[in-house]
Amino acid sequence: MSPRVARADDPDAIFGGGANDEFAVHGQGTLVDQYHPRFRSPYVGPQSLNPGERGDETIDVTAFLGARLWRGAEIWFDPEIDQGFGLSGTLGIDGFTSAEAYKVGESSPYPKIQRLFLRQTIDLGGESKTVDADMNQFAGTTTANRIVLTVGKMSVVDVFDTNKFAHDSKNDFLNWALVDTGTFDYAADAWGYTYGATAEWYQGDWTLRGGLFDLSGVPNNKNLDKTLHQYQLDGELERRWTLFDREGAVRVTAFLSRGRMGRYADAIALAQETGAPADIALVRHYHSRIGVSFNAEQAVTDDLGVFARGGHADGDYEGYEFTDMDNTLAAGLSLKGTAWGRKDDAFGLAAVIDEASSEAQAYLNAGGTGILAGDGILPHPGSERIIETFYTLPILKFSHLSLDYQFVDNPAFNRDRGPVSVFAFRLHTQL
Repeated sequence: MSPRVARADDPDAIFGGGANDEFAVHGQGTLVDQYHPRFRSPYVGPQSLNPGERGDETIDVTAFLGARLWRGAEIWFDPEIDQGFGLSGTLGIDGFTSAEAYKVGESSPYPKIQRLFLRQTIDLGGESKTVDADMNQFAGTTTANRIVLTVGKMSVVDVFDTNKFAHDSKNDFLNWALVDTGTFDYAADAWGYTYGATAEWYQGDWTLRGGLFDLSGVPNNKNLDKTLHQYQLDGELERRWTLFDREGAVRVTAFLSRGRMGRYADAIALAQETGAPADIALVRHYHSRIGVSFNAEQAVTDDLGVFARGGHADGDYEGYEFTDMDNTLAAGLSLKGTAWGRKDDAFGLAAVIDEASSEAQAYLNAGGTGILAGDGILPHPGSERIIETFYTLPILKFSHLSLDYQFVDNPAFNRDRGPVSVFAFRLHTQL
């Protein structure tokens, strides 16, 4: 999934970079090619990572088209063309290795409208701030205290769970559980977008956010629930500070999903009665699922920043949209290349540990499949552990090349399979 929006390198050099422009046009293109060699695998299930040598690629090209409507109001339209597949069809690793890979894939390019939303900013006073032109953002000024209202088609993580050092799969980390908190089961279609509305209240060093979003018609599906009978409520409290003249922040995010979802214990009980593999789709009823997470960031120097994420979600019920994990903890750093004379280069290093609940483990061992996991059996469950590192360098004025490596131990919570090494390169261009 790839809802992140990259920042422009030179906002004054692109249409829409001026504070008085009425229209804005930006664009980006990203190619990610991933490969893993053979790894240990005594058995393979319906949603296992293929243990043979394998490589897959994804490409997406996006336009960001904006217009000012009235004071404080902007409308944005983001058409996109996608092509390609994640490794093994984006299956077999719960902290999946590319947030540029969707849960669906096509060998031929296809168009999608990923965003179409209206944003209204209401200034409430306080210190005036300069805002640079960005993807889905006009240049201009705003006040420190303000209300921001957004309605339309967007990604939940455009607004919630953001992080300066780990939230942009086009420029920093690739892993799903690093660019977003892995247990934040945010409402989305298979591409990571949904319809909804948000309200943000900025006051001093604090921000309070709330949102209402449409869930998929059935868990992990291409189609959203058109009736909004199945929905998600999100809330977030953010606190910002300055420590030794360096900016930092922490955000606490909670979600409540209301929809037809299955309880693991019910699926296991039915499988024991019928003798068939456990199937969560057969026991779905209208339930609630909750989760809470945090993410923190701190600039240490002008070039070095550190971050951490952690979360927990109700492990009695299936994950609805994002991953199968119920607990996660991640931490890492981001470093610019100034110290070795390459100020435009960037290096990142991070680690993730995530796990499924005991109920989810029993369901997977009974032959069940989740959003990403499903090896057919799970006799020896364990925490999935991931390390990711990347190096990014500019190759043209508007382009960057990244080399990425990820080590995945116990893929899909399975101590019988792996470990897996995943190598990648990423080419990203933005205008």
